[in-house]
Amino acid sequence: MYHLSVIALDIARERAVEADRHRQAVLAHHAQAPKPNVVRTSAARVFAVVSRGSAAAVRRLDAGVADDLQHGLAHAE
Repeated sequence: MYHLSVIALDIARERAVEADRHRQAVLAHHAQAPKPNVVRTSAARVFAVVSRGSAAAVRRLDAGVADDLQHGLAHAE
């Protein structure tokens, strides 16, 4: 009977140690910084470049329309 108690305690201790190791592994995994998503980062950069390019084109177009309007008003006077 004594041997069964020792074996049960030993098994319980091993399970507790295993649970501790698992808990520490989970905590270590969650403590790491998340890896950046390459696809998402690349897509964001592409969209930023397109957005800046379209904004520059709109500014140039707006400046051209303003110049045309100014010349039209100058000739109308």
